Amino acid sequence: MESRAQARIEALGRHIAATSNNTHPLAATPTAAASKKSPDDIVIISAYRTPITKAKRGGFKDTTIDILVQPLVEKILKTTKINPALIGDFVVGTVLPRGAQSATEVRIGGLLAGLPQEVPVMTLNRQCSSGLQAVANVAAAIKSGVYEVGIAGGVESMSLNSMGWDGGINETAMAHPVASGCYMSMGQTSEAVAERFGISRKDQDEFAVESHRRAAAAQAAGKFKEQIVPVEVKTEDGKTVTISLDEGIRADTTFAGLSKLKPAFKEGGSTTAGNSSQLSDGAAAVLLMKRSTAEKLKLPILGIFRGFSAVGVEPSIMGVGPAYAIPDVLKKTGLTTKDIDVFEINEAFLRKPRTA
Repeated sequence: MESRAQARIEALGRHIAATSNNTHPLAATPTAAASKKSPDDIVIISAYRTPITKAKRGGFKDTTIDILVQPLVEKILKTTKINPALIGDFVVGTVLPRGAQSATEVRIGGLLAGLPQEVPVMTLNRQCSSGLQAVANVAAAIKSGVYEVGIAGGVESMSLNSMGWDGGINETAMAHPVASGCYMSMGQTSEAVAERFGISRKDQDEFAVESHRRAAAAQAAGKFKEQIVPVEVKTEDGKTVTISLDEGIRADTTFAGLSKLKPAFKEGGSTTAGNSSQLSDGAAAVLLMKRSTAEKLKLPILGIFRGFSAVGVEPSIMGVGPAYAIPDVLKKTGLTTKDIDVFEINEAFLRKPRTA
């Protein structure tokens, strides 16, 4: 099992490796499966997000999730001019819900944005891809004929919603060789992956520097501008400010600077505050429907939802999940890596896989 996981991680490393001229190493030549069009294709019509801000001390630290989702739905309705009554469901993923309150806040955000009261709302939690799961749920419902049009998204307020463990500890689970890993923090699982697959501190720091460099270049070039919806929020002193830029990008990140940071989760470990993602607040949403519906409504198509796969792995090394899910979804859809121009992998911890 370990050798299979390592092989897949190494393959992904080759897929996402940077090249000297900043072009992607994969020259995508679409296969027949990628090129085929059908009236039943599930298509993405509109996609927007808020800026991603620093939790606890960033622009959204006092902002509830209804305020985060409202402008996204408003933007979708305004730009597409779609009749809001056509929306069959509004599904939002969130990993840190405050019980039933989060579902109510999403409901409030949808209503304030202009969704009719007849449009239902659902929140769901799949760690760590709740937003993607929401998209998959809406796509599946449209595909099966439950409704024709849906909005899916994800929202998180790590400022207002605790990540702490609130329940008790199951002693039987703690003694189980696999289930015990469920109690590990994400930082601890990062250390477990690095140790098991031989990913060095140097590799992680180099990957982090490159990640920030690319993000800073993209931000400076205005490449995020069209996808970001600015959000007006109230500050503690009652003033209204507009948040329009991502806050986690550090253009001045250097390898020398990261090398000075101490391990955050394990003495002598390799995961630090510099090669880990920040705690963040933000939201995103997309409008989905069948191709035939989009053509009937004369709406432009941004992309096609080809498929979805969720594959469980050993909890203590949960970060290797993409190495199993990506091959699985390619197999299900009949696609190959040659059809993929960009792999966007969750960079909670910046581990550069070893390459052959």
